[in-house]
Amino acid sequence: MTTARRTPPGRAGRLRLRHSLDVAERGADLLEQKLRILRTEHERLLRVAEAAGRTWRDLLSGAETWLLRGLLLGGEQALDSAAAGTALAETSVGWSVFMGVRRPVSASVSVPPRPATAAAPSNTALVHAQAAYAGAVRAAAEYAAAHAAAELVGSEVVSTRHRVRALRRHWIPRLREELHRAGLALEQSEQEDGVRRRWAAGGDGR
Repeated sequence: MTTARRTPPGRAGRLRLRHSLDVAERGADLLEQKLRILRTEHERLLRVAEAAGRTWRDLLSGAETWLLRGLLLGGEQALDSAAAGTALAETSVGWSVFMGVRRPVSASVSVPPRPATAAAPSNTALVHAQAAYAGAVRAAAEYAAAHAAAELVGSEVVSTRHRVRALRRHWIPRLREELHRAGLALEQSEQEDGVRRRWAAGGDGR
C-alpha cells in the first residue's frame, strides 16, 4: 500500500500526508502506552498463574496420597462404592475486559454434597480423599483461569508490539519520506509557476 497513489497533488496532498503522519504518530504513542500497561499486567498474571499452579499440584499430590491409602485399605471396590450416586462438580468462570482483552478473572467450583442415599466411604482415608480432591478441583479451576488470563493478555502483548513496530519502522518513516517528497515537489512547482508568471509578465525568468 502506498500513500502516494491516494494523495492528491499540491498543498492539499501535503496537508493530507501531514494529517496522516500526525495520526500515525499519535497512534504509535497510544499503542506504546497500552503495551507498557499490558506488559505489567501480563507479568502479574504470570506470577498469579505460577502460584496457583503450585497450589493445585500440592493439593493434588495430597489428594492422591489419601486415595492411595483408601485403596490400600478397601480396594477398588470401596472406591467404586463411595463414588456411586455422587453428582459431578460444576465450574463457573467470571470474565472481564482489560485494555480490550476479554480474560477470565475468577473461577469457582460447586461440589454437590453426597446424597443421603449414597453409601458412605468404607474408610476414613477415602473420606479425606474426597475432601482433598474437592479442594484440588477448586485449585485446578483457579489455575486454569489464571493461566488462560495470562495467555490471552500475553497474546495481546505480542499483537500490540507488532503493531507498534509496523508503525515505527515502516508506516511512519514511509509517511515522512512521502511528505518530504511532496514538499520538494510543491516547492519546485511553485518555483516553476513563478518563472512562468514572470515570463508572462514580460520578464526574462531570472
